[in-house]
Amino acid sequence: MSKRKESRGRTRRREAEKPRQTGLIILAVVIIAIIAVIAAVFLHGSSSTSTSSTIFVNPSNKPVILYVNQGNALVDRSNFSALLAFAKSQHFNTIFFQVYRSGQLLFSTSDLGYFVEAARLDNLSLFYSLYFTSNSQQIPNSIYNLGEKGISLDMSTLSGSAQSSLLATLKLDLRNGTTAVTTTNLTTTLKPDLLVLETYDFSADQQYIHSGIVASVEPLALSTAQEYQQDLQYAISNSAGVMVFDYYGLLKTGY
Repeated sequence: MSKRKESRGRTRRREAEKPRQTGLIILAVVIIAIIAVIAAVFLHGSSSTSTSSTIFVNPSNKPVILYVNQGNALVDRSNFSALLAFAKSQHFNTIFFQVYRSGQLLFSTSDLGYFVEAARLDNLSLFYSLYFTSNSQQIPNSIYNLGEKGISLDMSTLSGSAQSSLLATLKLDLRNGTTAVTTTNLTTTLKPDLLVLETYDFSADQQYIHSGIVASVEPLALSTAQEYQQDLQYAISNSAGVMVFDYYGLLKTGY
């Protein structure tokens, strides 16, 4: 009953306070909304960063190879440190660095030594990668035994006999290091120390991914960062390692 008998003065005072209370409520709602927007932006940014730098599981410390194709974007002394920093941030432990392309050695002996030493200081293994386009091309003698982890032959367009001959020469002349081959021929009989099959089309190539070879992923052939991470994890889990082709593709896609 007392609630109905309140004095008019008290009622008017409450009515006078209503605009002020309403203003405070609106202000509080606005502040909460602003905080929510800021939090959403921060979380989205954190999520995006996490996706692009997701660390995949590599319990056996298998080779996680970043291929540097000089035909897409040149990497030399001026930007080699940026390559190393990127490789480390993306959890690569090995770099296939193209130093020979279509019959031409791209760097001096001094440069080649610099690349090896800089990679070593960052705890990264560096392979010289040689890209052949003609059966007449040969391995340049000046690249041997400069401290590189190994040498990789990229020679899928050559005849079978030319490929076998180049690998035999590499095995004979590389005294300290790992011999490697990257190939689009998923049924090749070549036997280097490290055989990398270019299994870029996972829907068609999964049958060739097994423990005896290193599988491959190509960012430019994929649509999303999630798809890239899934293929990367499948490759590392079901083969002897993974090679990503290539540095340029990863930079372009942002995966």
